Amino acid sequence: MSNVAIRVENLSKQYRIGPRESYKTLRESLTNVFTAPFNRKNLQSAIRNPQSNHPPSSISHPRFDTIWALKDVSFEVKHGEVIGIIGPNGAGKTTLLKILSRITEPTEGEVELRGRVSSLLEVGTGFHPELTGRENIFLNGAILGMSKAEINTNFDEIVAFAEVEKFLDTPVKHYSTGMGTRLAFAIAAHLEPEILLVDEVLAVGDIEFQKKCIGKIEKVAGEGKTAVMVSHSMSTVKALCSKAILLERGVVRTLGPVDGVVNTYLSANQVDAAEKVISDEDHLTGVNKIRVRRIRLLNGVENRFFVYWQQPISVSVEIEVLEQVDDVSFGAGIKLADGTWILSVHHDDDGVKPRWTLEPGRHTIKFTLQNDLKPGIYKLAVGAHHHHYLSNLFHIETVNLGVLEHTEQGLVPLAYNPGVVNGCLTFLTLKPPERVP
Repeated sequence: MSNVAIRVENLSKQYRIGPRESYKTLRESLTNVFTAPFNRKNLQSAIRNPQSNHPPSSISHPRFDTIWALKDVSFEVKHGEVIGIIGPNGAGKTTLLKILSRITEPTEGEVELRGRVSSLLEVGTGFHPELTGRENIFLNGAILGMSKAEINTNFDEIVAFAEVEKFLDTPVKHYSTGMGTRLAFAIAAHLEPEILLVDEVLAVGDIEFQKKCIGKIEKVAGEGKTAVMVSHSMSTVKALCSKAILLERGVVRTLGPVDGVVNTYLSANQVDAAEKVISDEDHLTGVNKIRVRRIRLLNGVENRFFVYWQQPISVSVEIEVLEQVDDVSFGAGIKLADGTWILSVHHDDDGVKPRWTLEPGRHTIKFTLQNDLKPGIYKLAVGAHHHHYLSNLFHIETVNLGVLEHTEQGLVPLAYNPGVVNGCLTFLTLKPPERVP
């Protein structure tokens, strides 16, 4: 027996885009029936008399364009694998899951599924607002393919998972959005499928509910069942999946181990080029006395703002000083993507290094930060103060910095210590500003 649970071969899906086709009302249709003889006479008259002021009306047909939501997609998923599908909006991820779920038909290609399938695409589909939660469990379960015996067996577990015991006999139209989502997920997740298809449903609900959803998918994987999930959360994909597919404009860009695919996606979509030109709008503060013109990563991987795991972060900051400033303290820092500060450092933190005097003109500041960051995407911040931090000269946080999941030699650590960083952020090197001729 083959070990392949899902086989997709040369799968393509084409959609027609353009103006919606107009539909006539019953009244319009009946009117056309009675006026047809007169319209025919007018048409014949217009043909006999081309000089007539009422030429036959031409019928214009709307023109439609087509797009390929998917094009020549091929892959296989083995029994027991959990595979993630990632990519930007409009890449074709949801279309692929809808075809796998047999909600829509492919234009070309073949799909082979070996096992009972449960789809978590649009949770709540099939819920009747006038029915109670109890009644909707049986209704929605039947829609998903569960027998009444299966629903009875899993009923208590579904209710407990959804946390709707007190509202079980209340019509679902009175449920909050979160309650309805929890109940819908609980029903679908207890179908006990051999193949589970999940589309972004883990992005809804509170944190505790998301943990339960993740735990349920982990259980599915632990039982040797197959799961395919679409998510924009790279941490969720990396936590649950062993492999991933990167879709871009309906085409498979890369397929393989999850870490490599996620890094490829992040590199292409979230990390800046190794040299970034800074505009006045990029300044949170500044531009009056000092303007940052350019920030460059001197040791960027593949000419992007990426460094290898545990590789120092070497940066060059080009500034333009508009008027002389004294008593300058230069600093740098790292933030999480959500803006949370991890660490920051100023060049005179030790109380020994002198502050700078910057004369008008262009200057370049080069520094190297010790890199104890865990793999991921961060914000690099640079700034300067003077007069003992009472005045902010400039502050920039627009640069996305990525730390890869492996070293330059390709070595991947077996495990990481808990937390965001492994140690302290310090300047390994820092050169005073150099005047640019």
